[in-house]
Amino acid sequence: MKLLDWRDRKHFDPTGDKPCVICTKPTPLRSDNGKPVHKVCAEDWLDTHPRKVEQR
Repeated sequence: MKLLDWRDRKHFDPTGDKPCVICTKPTPLRSDNGKPVHKVCAEDWLDTHPRKVEQR
């Protein structure tokens, strides 16, 4: 499992908790796209939904 590096404060929303898009429990964390999501939920989702690598 790949671990995400969310030490940058852009992943924390000081305005308050919103429901995680995966588990629906409240979280102040945000994805790179600004979606509310727990770090562990995002890591689990990425582990079960690997990206396809384009062949050139």
